[in-house]
Amino acid sequence: MHNAIPQSILDALDLAHPSWRPVLMRGLTSLAEADPAYLPALAGDSYLPTRGRLFAAFSQPLDRVRYVLVGEGPYPREQSATGVCFMDGAVESLWSEKGLSKQVNRATSLRNFMKMLLVADGLLAPDSTGGDALAHVSLKARAIGTPFIQTLTELQANLTRHGFLLLNASLVYRAHVAPAKDARAWQPFLEEVLRGLAGEAHARDGAPPLLVLWGRIAEQLKALQSTARFPKAVSEHPYNLSFISNAAMQALFGPMRLLMKQDV
Repeated sequence: MHNAIPQSILDALDLAHPSWRPVLMRGLTSLAEADPAYLPALAGDSYLPTRGRLFAAFSQPLDRVRYVLVGEGPYPREQSATGVCFMDGAVESLWSEKGLSKQVNRATSLRNFMKMLLVADGLLAPDSTGGDALAHVSLKARAIGTPFIQTLTELQANLTRHGFLLLNASLVYRAHVAPAKDARAWQPFLEEVLRGLAGEAHARDGAPPLLVLWGRIAEQLKALQSTARFPKAVSEHPYNLSFISNAAMQALFGPMRLLMKQDV
């Protein structure tokens, strides 16, 4: 069955942590068994992320995963699509004099996620997350000696430090294919990923990671047999403004203080 997995797809495994390789190979094999034509067609197509970053989300060692955050799919822009859920490659600085940086404001999901964190920290009021309020926060965030992180790289590092695996329901974006269709094709792969995580948790007599599902496409993973044993936190996708005031997401992420510098 490995013959049904194109070499370019296999080469992309190099960016995953070695602890993931057996699990990811089982996932690709399951995907190929479910739809033998899918991976060859994908390898001959144009898709995001580019530069072999298909499995970049799996840089976190398998035994360190405590949360599995699942979004919809890669950003539909080549520079932005990194292979890591909602980590926009076009963003570096988080702040500007007017509030959030222009790049953050363009990345709608990231912008609303940051606003939710600021509301959870009591730095923004739920009914006042616009210009003037954000400018006041930014003044604190950019001050000399500030405890705030400054870059998206630091935010991703904080999430990794807390044990997040930042996945998408579809590992690819193609302009001519509906995201939900690609997401369905990747479900056998994600089934094996979740089985691998559950098996790792069982081996260390621990609970499986918390499955954080953002949006309707990610929520469809609840139908997979492997997700039955996982605790879950489900919300609308962060591109919805209502996400900013989501009390369950505030309760989950607020205590992590992800926008603050943290000890390595």
